[in-house]
Amino acid sequence: MRDYHWRQATIVMLALVLALPAIRATAQSGAGSQGPVTSADLTRLDRTADDIAARADALKGTDPTLADEVSKRLADLRDDITYLKVKLRKEGSVGRPDYADVRDRLETLKNRAMGDRVTAQPVFNGDPMGRVVSIGVGTEFDVRLQTPLNSGTSRVEQRFEVTTILDYKVREDVAVPAGSLFRGFVSSVKPAGKVDRQGSLTLSFDEAVIDQAHIRVRASVVEALDGKTAQDDTRIGVGAAVGAILGGVLGGGKGALVGVLVGGGGTMASTEGADVDLPVGTVLRIRLDQPLNVTIGSATR
Repeated sequence: MRDYHWRQATIVMLALVLALPAIRATAQSGAGSQGPVTSADLTRLDRTADDIAARADALKGTDPTLADEVSKRLADLRDDITYLKVKLRKEGSVGRPDYADVRDRLETLKNRAMGDRVTAQPVFNGDPMGRVVSIGVGTEFDVRLQTPLNSGTSRVEQRFEVTTILDYKVREDVAVPAGSLFRGFVSSVKPAGKVDRQGSLTLSFDEAVIDQAHIRVRASVVEALDGKTAQDDTRIGVGAAVGAILGGVLGGGKGALVGVLVGGGGTMASTEGADVDLPVGTVLRIRLDQPLNVTIGSATR
């Protein structure tokens, strides 16, 4: 028994050591994103806006209604970019929250302008086994939140990211590997007030990054789980990948998140007369609202 516990401890320590560079890089990246807003940052907003304009032009022949909607929203966002430029020039600084608000709304509009098409595909180098499979509506994934969210501080169209916890297989093939990225935005938010003390938050997903392919997706939250509950040993094997082992160390997410009730449309409401608070590591169970088409059989796997 002592040898068994020693082996388990060794596996966990090895996983932590291997993951440390990625954790350190993430921390450094987060620290850098909190620096002062520069003219280069605003130039990147311009480039994103130009990219959206090109997508809107391409949509005119296939979906003129969506093209018109994107163009109108883009015009407003260009005005916001101009405002930030003037503020930076006259006052010498721009608040990071103001910049992040425009950046997030641009990113959401960019994904909106994607329509339903895949924006990138893996390169298979002629691999004849590469094929597209469709993961159906109603399929659920357990994902771990990488961005803290709170109904008292979050804003509409704020971007966030989650990563999948387990491999999702179609027959014997891994269609969505553990650690795949899903991106989304806050579609509605209501802070807890003095009269109506129930804060609420609705999250929408619009993009998946699977094996470097960026795929249009629609998904919503059906359950919020506590990422710090007891380990789920049935889902984590001794031979699992580092990410899965770390998932076990952090908790398998077996119990519902206390104080949060998920209702229709994926809206999460507080049950304790406070704001909905979702720290990093919160496990969300999300449901596909449209089929997810994934290419599997890459030679790089």
